[in-house]
Amino acid sequence: MFEAVHADPDGEASVERYAETAAEYGFDGVVVRNHGDALAEFDAAALSEKHGIDVVEGVEVRAEDPSRASGFVGNHRETKAIVAVHGGTPAINRFAVEQPAVDVLAHPMVGDGDVNHVLAKAAAENGVRLEFSFRRVLRADGGQRVRAIRGLRKLRELVETFDVPYVVSADPRSDLHLRAPRELVAVGEVVGFDAEQVETGLTEWGRLVERNRRLQSDAFVEPGVYRGPVDDADR
Repeated sequence: MFEAVHADPDGEASVERYAETAAEYGFDGVVVRNHGDALAEFDAAALSEKHGIDVVEGVEVRAEDPSRASGFVGNHRETKAIVAVHGGTPAINRFAVEQPAVDVLAHPMVGDGDVNHVLAKAAAENGVRLEFSFRRVLRADGGQRVRAIRGLRKLRELVETFDVPYVVSADPRSDLHLRAPRELVAVGEVVGFDAEQVETGLTEWGRLVERNRRLQSDAFVEPGVYRGPVDDADR
């Protein structure tokens, strides 16, 4: 299971601190998904070896309009293992689910964002994962928390109805925001998930990383075509 984090300068903790804490909590890896204008500098291989956890370089594209978002996605696609899009507006949400080059639509229900059956179908068709961000459920209170739970419940119903791929995250900005998988399972139960569904969402980050690393490797020629022997999982 993986967590996807915002590290310094986009968050309040270093990548190493995240790796150390995530390993203690039993995660297999962390995806560093800083926004594109605040990327972190770190040696992923060295940190992975030191802490016994997969440290992954990703990005969360943030843009005011789809045309700019499209350019940013293209710029990062060949160098980042995970490319997410910062959701939360109707235009950006719609753009993200229509782009096979996008791995994850991050926190689509925040702000003015929403997901309906049309966007859910598009996400399923294009293999774009919708994120269940538990950030506001974990760290907000009162009406804001109630609205967050309501939005996530709606998203869960759409994901189940249209068989949309998804990821789960506490969306941490600090290592203090990290929660162990069992704690995220408890939050998921508030939304209506069972334990297996939350664990699937946490595991999906790692599955995406493995897939994209294969696609970025020298062995990949085009979809379904590789140089040399491959496993069925590579197809």
